Amino acid sequence: MVIDTTKLQPERSQDSRNLAVLTWVRLMRVYHKVDRRTAKEMKQWNLSVSRFDVLNHAGVREGRTQQELADALLVTKGNICQLLDGMEADGLLRRRRSGRTNHIYLTDEGRALREASLARHEERIAQDLSALSSDEQQTLLTLLRKLDRSLSNDPA
Repeated sequence: MVIDTTKLQPERSQDSRNLAVLTWVRLMRVYHKVDRRTAKEMKQWNLSVSRFDVLNHAGVREGRTQQELADALLVTKGNICQLLDGMEADGLLRRRRSGRTNHIYLTDEGRALREASLARHEERIAQDLSALSSDEQQTLLTLLRKLDRSLSNDPA
């Protein structure tokens, strides 16, 4: 028995929508796999992915405000307040108040932890993306930047 697949094909606009949904599903699958691996790896340093993100972003530019850090992490200032409280209590960072603004600085312990965990994380990401050639990685980066920019311009 032969099935006529032309009758199973959705309309052109439906094709585009289906392709977009399939692409999104695949992107989410890859993201979740990488996120799970990252979480597992960060446990060896007693870090959650959230704490690692704070440590990394705070270390990129020390002295940034709590609001700037929240913006870089794509969360609200209130969302990271408890995280910062815990990391400060653990001796990984400190907040310096200037007027009504908190500036975030890593401690020596926080810098050392960032350096060790970031180096391993970068190795893991390079390993994960080694399934793609350099040209494919560049193409993926270009496409993701384009998508990121289009979403940033979305008023919703």
